[in-house]
Amino acid sequence: MPRRSRVMRAVLPVAVLCLLALWGGGAAGGALIQVGNLVLVADGGFRPEHLPRHAYAPIDFRGHADIHSVNGGTPPELTEAIIDFDRDGRLQTRGLPVCSVAKIAHVRTPVARHRCESSVVGTGTIAMLLFLEGGGSVRAHAPLTLFNGPRSGGDLSVLAHTHIASPVDQTFVVPVAIEPRLGEYRYRARFDVPSLAGGGVLTHVDVSVGRRYKVGGHELSYASARCSDGIFRTHGHFTFSDGTIIDGAIEKPCVPDTP
Repeated sequence: MPRRSRVMRAVLPVAVLCLLALWGGGAAGGALIQVGNLVLVADGGFRPEHLPRHAYAPIDFRGHADIHSVNGGTPPELTEAIIDFDRDGRLQTRGLPVCSVAKIAHVRTPVARHRCESSVVGTGTIAMLLFLEGGGSVRAHAPLTLFNGPRSGGDLSVLAHTHIASPVDQTFVVPVAIEPRLGEYRYRARFDVPSLAGGGVLTHVDVSVGRRYKVGGHELSYASARCSDGIFRTHGHFTFSDGTIIDGAIEKPCVPDTP
């Protein structure tokens, strides 16, 4: 008989469990969500907190998330993430250089950042629990870099790059498709989380996203936002290897500037 998925539906104050958390909402807040033995703890926010009601203003986002199990054992693998972003958020890539998978697929972080320096839109770190041959496990950390990726069918994309130097030597480049949507959400970001060679699970993600650049003498921002109705809405759907699903709608207030 197939394993029945465990589903958690909740209104979360902030969600940053994603290599592509582009904005989260107002001042930093936190959430602790438990589904069975799986616990997700998240925190984050953006600056500035006050935003125009009708026009878009540049923002910088920072956030982090941690995954662990209640009994202290190994949590299941995150296998897929789908995130929908509010209509009041916007990405701008006009004139922003594009990085390709071929440039960064088999290189370490310093080389990747050098080759696609002008395409960087975010940086951070990830932590993993790696399984060792013969039993046991070891914790490892690795830098995370988000690059502006090539368009696919006209849609935006991000390339999430990380290199694990020890105890294994692996480079991952995860393409993240960003599709336009209609209705209350402007974008949908979707990606599969690759499995680690030899086995392992993702336990921590932190990310800072924000990029200013100039085109034709005009300064542009990769991420920007407005506050038209006082609320940012984001929806996340996270699938784990044991069938657990965390599915949540985010609502967090923003502060509209007085016209």
